[in-house]
Amino acid sequence: MLDETDREIIGFLQYDGRMPYTKIASELGLTEGGVRHRVKKMTDEGILQIVGIVQPRHIGLEEASMIGVTVEGKPIDDVADEIAKLPEVTYLFQAAGEFDLFVEVYCQDRQHFVNFLNNKLQQVPGVRKTQSFLILKMYKLSYRWGDAPPNENGVKRPSFLETQRR
Repeated sequence: MLDETDREIIGFLQYDGRMPYTKIASELGLTEGGVRHRVKKMTDEGILQIVGIVQPRHIGLEEASMIGVTVEGKPIDDVADEIAKLPEVTYLFQAAGEFDLFVEVYCQDRQHFVNFLNNKLQQVPGVRKTQSFLILKMYKLSYRWGDAPPNENGVKRPSFLETQRR
């Protein structure tokens, strides 16, 4: 289980994954080694992953879509495992409602998307029906969950949950 210090460290790294441990340590009243140890422990345990995020259009992925998938004849987990192997798939989750799965995909262009849909996704055993929702305009793409980012001075603001506890 994460303690409050781990959560605060994560909050800083979600804002800037390259933020020096010395700066985080200074803000939190810890040693640089203490921050380094906690980050290593969280990454070793699979709790934290620090990666470079790029806007898809900057690497030639211009066609984004969410696709609702109805599964039939096979367990949902088996179908999801196969869909997850497709390189165009960036996000995949099981949902309650009209569709069993939702698949987010990024493709180079419309032809690539059509090829993906017809020759990959719809060929996965157990996929009975799909409905595509082309993303026309992205208003927000964020990977910051839970804690609020630091403000412009690098000082962490209280999260929504923290403000509700007051």
